[in-house]
Amino acid sequence: MMKIKTPRNGRVRRELEKRAPKLVETGKKTLILQGTKTSGTLNGVLSEIYHLKKGGAVRFTRKNDNIRPFESGGETSLEFFSLKTDCSIFVYGSHSKKRPNNLVIGRMYDHHVYDLVEVGVENFKSIESFTYDKKMAPRVGSKPFIAFVGEGFENVDELKHLKEVLLDLLRGEVVENINLAGLDRAYVCTAISSNKVYLTHCAIRLKKSGTVVPRMELVEVGPSMDLVVRRHRLPNEGLRKEAMRTAKDQPKKKIKNVSSDAIEGTIGKIYIPDQKVGDVALPNKAKGVKRERREAKKKEANERASKKQKEESE
Repeated sequence: MMKIKTPRNGRVRRELEKRAPKLVETGKKTLILQGTKTSGTLNGVLSEIYHLKKGGAVRFTRKNDNIRPFESGGETSLEFFSLKTDCSIFVYGSHSKKRPNNLVIGRMYDHHVYDLVEVGVENFKSIESFTYDKKMAPRVGSKPFIAFVGEGFENVDELKHLKEVLLDLLRGEVVENINLAGLDRAYVCTAISSNKVYLTHCAIRLKKSGTVVPRMELVEVGPSMDLVVRRHRLPNEGLRKEAMRTAKDQPKKKIKNVSSDAIEGTIGKIYIPDQKVGDVALPNKAKGVKRERREAKKKEANERASKKQKEESE
């Protein structure tokens, strides 16, 4: 039986709460690592991904010989690294004769492997191989556009899964509103065939169009590559339901003294303590005191007059 350790102080407890699964997730960090054998192309791909995700990624440069994401027990090291670095997405590169320039992209849930997509990298071009005006270079940490072109992303299961994984990898933190002037980059994914996708990184230029909405031009700044889908593994239904749970699915916490009615809406009960009016001290110059004195004097005068009449009659 496993022993559950509880935090000893408030700082550790708060840090564990930050790393715990949340209904509304913040920006996901990416873990980039490599296997025992890599190629020059694969090293360039991992370096470019780290450069694009700078500020939201962790790069491991040492070789890891015991990571095999698709095999049982081969994901133990990945889950350990995910827990230590608090990363929910990983990119693992390896190279072999059977699977050259192999790239495995996976997502984690509660620091356990959620799903996996394995792709092969072909026709890779780095940022240095593109010539463009350096003033148009996208800023680090800016929010990107992501465009998926082709019917394969809607019809082919492998490309559907790859689309979900690429969205989580490239989009960064989810926001509700964004300034149009801050958009300076775009990722364009084009489905060439049922298992091949062309991925490129472009800079956005805003030009005058004669209307309120500016005209947009895309300038390819790199990197670019072809991704060939080799294997993919979807999560089981139980894990998917647990990970896709939203705030609406959670049982609502009962609020005391509040009830809802179909006609009157929300009804609340307010409990007021007993008011001891007799103990309240009145001010010296209270309104109505003079009138009460006048009425008391009249009453006393009437009583005296009635007494005199009785005495005279006797």
